[in-house]
Amino acid sequence: MIAGTTESRPASRDELISPELAARLDRFDVRSRKVFPGALPGERRSKRRGRSVEFDDYRNYSPGDDLRHIDWNVYARLDRLFIKLFREEEDLAVHVLLDTSASMDAGKPNKLVFAHRLAMAFGYLGLVSNNRVGMSTFASRVGVRHLAPMRGRKSVAQLSEFLLKNLEEAPDGPSQSKGEGFNGALRQFASRRVGKGVVVVLSDFLIREGYKDGLGLLADTGKGGFDTTCIQILSPGELDPSAEEGKVAGDLHLTDNETGQGAEITVSAELLESYKRGVGNYCDELAHFCRSRRMKHTLVSTASPIDELMLSTFRRIGLLASH
Repeated sequence: MIAGTTESRPASRDELISPELAARLDRFDVRSRKVFPGALPGERRSKRRGRSVEFDDYRNYSPGDDLRHIDWNVYARLDRLFIKLFREEEDLAVHVLLDTSASMDAGKPNKLVFAHRLAMAFGYLGLVSNNRVGMSTFASRVGVRHLAPMRGRKSVAQLSEFLLKNLEEAPDGPSQSKGEGFNGALRQFASRRVGKGVVVVLSDFLIREGYKDGLGLLADTGKGGFDTTCIQILSPGELDPSAEEGKVAGDLHLTDNETGQGAEITVSAELLESYKRGVGNYCDELAHFCRSRRMKHTLVSTASPIDELMLSTFRRIGLLASH
């Protein structure tokens, strides 16, 4: 990873999500490839029949059925009892899992700040569409923090306060191993049985112990599992060190943000090309892992405008849709 930056951190909701972007997101909603049972009536059309305002079909009356749902007009014509069936609408749960490990607090523009802005945009989108939105942040040095599922535009302020506080308290320096890290956090989330729904994982996926054990728990098993999208966030300098300000060449001392361990290296053109190939292969392996488990994957640079990602890139991969 490329060394951290002194980039200032957002201190208000408007710095997390601009009023202009928020207004444009009001016309969109989170999209799911699947239909999930919800806790409350919402805006998702369900495949199962229930009781709502939209008529769907009839079935024969059976003893014990609610008499209020008999169609008495049909009875008057046919002298037979039929129960009216309605198409039930269900809400969608949106879970945002935000990696706040030390490796994220690096790069220019800073990955941690960028990820918090994306988390705010996704959370805002879900809330104003009346979906249930939950948020979790995790890092081995501080463990996992949860924001309980909530809904409605009135909850936008609570969401922004949670993210701003998380940014303010995010400690610098190497891990103190207070938590379980990436895999432990995802394992904890999967075991909480918070219900199925859309899951957005925001991380650089630069996990020393690997990401497969935890991420595999969020796979779409075809039996009602999560609809998961992995958004891999890297800075321009991580994708191509030659894009870093200043010359990345010669003898350098590098320090690992996660462990605090240092190493002496000599940077050459050949090493930089080898590094770029390694990064490309790593990202390709992650993308393949996700596809093989029916999860979406997209790689984004922190140099990308948030509004362009939300309104173009994520629409293209089927994560967002207009009302």
